[in-house]
Formats: sequence, C-alpha cells, structure tokens
Amino acid sequence: MTEPKPCVFIHTNHKQILGAIVGVHSIRRGSQNNDRFDVRTIEHADHPFLRAREGQSFNRDGIARQWRNEDLQSFTPLRFMPPELMGYRGRAVVIDPDVFAVGDVWNLLDRDMRGKAILCRPRNRKSRSVEGNMASSVMLLDCAQLPHWQVEKQFNSMFEGQLDYKDWITLRNEPRSSIGLFESGWNDLDRLNTTTQMLHTTKRWTQPWKTGLPIDFTPADKFRRFPPLGWILRARRRLLGDHSLLGHYRQHPDPRQEGLFFALLKECLEDGQVDEAFVREQISRKHVREDAFEVVERVKSPEDYLSGLPEAAAA
Repeated sequence: MTEPKPCVFIHTNHKQILGAIVGVHSIRRGSQNNDRFDVRTIEHADHPFLRAREGQSFNRDGIARQWRNEDLQSFTPLRFMPPELMGYRGRAVVIDPDVFAVGDVWNLLDRDMRGKAILCRPRNRKSRSVEGNMASSVMLLDCAQLPHWQVEKQFNSMFEGQLDYKDWITLRNEPRSSIGLFESGWNDLDRLNTTTQMLHTTKRWTQPWKTGLPIDFTPADKFRRFPPLGWILRARRRLLGDHSLLGHYRQHPDPRQEGLFFALLKECLEDGQVDEAFVREQISRKHVREDAFEVVERVKSPEDYLSGLPEAAAA
C-alpha cells in the first residue's frame, strides 16, 4: 500500500480559526518543498462528540472541571487525531493554531526519527529528558506506531473517570521509549531568535491578536503549594462562571512577535486567503482584537521582523 503524502495538521476551533489560517500561510511561505507535503486543518465544529459532552465533568490533573465547547482551547483533543486521518500510515506534524512557521517544516517532516513514534519537546524549558511532561502542541508523528490514538474513544473515557486530561495532553501515558526529542526551536515558546523554526505564542494571556479582549479560557490550577488559593479559584468558577474576574488579554511583551503575526495576516488579506469581511466578523465576535486593521496598516513585511534576530542563549 502506498504511503500517504506527509501532512501538517493544524487543529483549531471557531475562536482560533484566524490563527490557524495565518498558520497555514506561514507554513507554505516558509517552505521550499511545498510539493512534498499537504497542509490540513482539523476543526472542532466537524466533530460532534466534542459538543456532546458540553457541561459534563472530567478530571484535569486530578481536579474536576466541566467541558466547555466555548473555551478558547476546546480543540486540544484533536491534536491526537492525525494518525486516524492518515489511516495510521505515513508521517504527520500537528501544531496548535497559535504556532507560526519561521523555518521550513519539511526539515522536520523528513528527519530521521530513529524508530520513535513521536518527536516533541519537554514542557519544561530547562529539561532535556523525556521523563517528565511533554509539550504535545507541536509533534512529529510516525502514524503507523500510534494505532492506540483513537480520539473519540479516549475523549469519552475522560468523562468515565478512566483518563485524566493532563495525563493525555502531556503524553504521560505514552511509553517513554516511543518518544524522542527535537530541538526547542521547533516549538519555541514565546521566543523568537536565530534558532526559531516554529514560533508558538503559547502564553494565552498575551496572544497578539487578542490584546484587550476579555479572557475566554480557563487557566490551569497550579496552586498545589498553597491549596487555599486553588479552593478560592474553584469556588469562583462555580459561583461566577469559568472566565469571570480574569480580566483582559495583555499586549505581547515582544513587539517582533506581534509584528510578525500581523505582517503574515496582512499577506493573507492581500493574497485573498482571508477577506476583510471575515476578519471584521471575527472582531465582532470578540475572537480578534478591535484594532486589528489599524495594526495591519502599520506593520511591515514579515522579513522585517525576522531580520536581525537575537542569538539563541547557550544551552
């Protein structure tokens, strides 16, 4: 049986669809090998099993949460879907909709995986080990080795108490022998320098196209050292709702990263990959910042934000 063409998948929902469109553009403009791979989006709206669990309880790192399809990141289970979509054959790269290619993704798709099923990076910036939590937001996959990735079945098992979301999303349940590491530049977390291949604007509070909008995601509970604060936050969610009192998205601290996103968006508008009416609709739905067109007007070309980048810090 012929191997399918390698594919880059971007998983997204209606709230992050503009980021996904810009992400597709960044991948295509950054590659000298576009005839050798496909690019596809995986959209939340196309998978009813996600909507069917609205309001139901699941565990996230041992803490009960309610599934909300209107949460900014309701697409995250779909990052495990590429092997199914590829018929459990061939290679795939999967990325979040807030990841933008700076280098040529073919250099990742074509690399020697040394027998591993998954290449990714640790969530901890300082780690060089596969023993801890892994960042599944950018992964290179050998789909033939991942027949146990059956997303609807795994998603439903969260609500039956059989799977913790955090374990799933950080690859805790995957055999360590099946995971290899790629360089952090393939999933650079809010860092843009000379080694960046894919820029991941992962700090949701500062995503460049959200500045000034009300927060619409549910932060993770990270207060194990001081449990009373965690209790207060969980009480707030129960009484006032998931996103109450969280404030607004802030401006990204790196002007280059904001400029790069809007320069890429400007190219999408000029090339007709997205039209002005669609962006205005996203603004009206509060998925995109109100001054987006003003920022587009004043940005330069993407190369202006990619030239003269700082050197990467020594490992």
